Amino acid sequence: MEILKNNIEKLCSFYVSDWHLVTMLLPYINKQINCESNIITILENDIEENIKTLIKKLNLKNEKKILNLNWKKSNGIKYTEIQKKMKEMKKNNILNIIFINGNKNYIDMTNANIEKFIKDNKEKYNIKIINCFEVGEFNINMQEILQHHDKILNTSGEKEICDVFEGYA
Repeated sequence: MEILKNNIEKLCSFYVSDWHLVTMLLPYINKQINCESNIITILENDIEENIKTLIKKLNLKNEKKILNLNWKKSNGIKYTEIQKKMKEMKKNNILNIIFINGNKNYIDMTNANIEKFIKDNKEKYNIKIINCFEVGEFNINMQEILQHHDKILNTSGEKEICDVFEGYA
């Protein structure tokens, strides 16, 4: 399977509100920009105003680059939209970070389309997919989500799942 030739890591993140999500993402994104990572966002809901408001209160070195990311709603479920987004990815050793935010169905469909694109494209990419789930969503099964991810992203950064959820193996 072609997808195995790519370096793909999946992280999950859980948040309770858009403000919590933005508070968690901004320091992480700032750090990743310092590492010259390529960042792509695929969002079910627009969080641009939250980003603008919070970034004014933080002293981040990469403020302009963060504001230049697309924080508006995108239609990640459509394969043609995923193709457009994925063409923004860099090849070779550049880390491509894809933030996906939305309900579980939106995230699952977007991930399926990303995997289809990678399989169809035959290029080699270094990708980190970060799926952001709202914990208030009624259909969310955290155990199932954790089983399909390598790590977790929270307010203190990337962590091993077992370091965040005691007893998780």
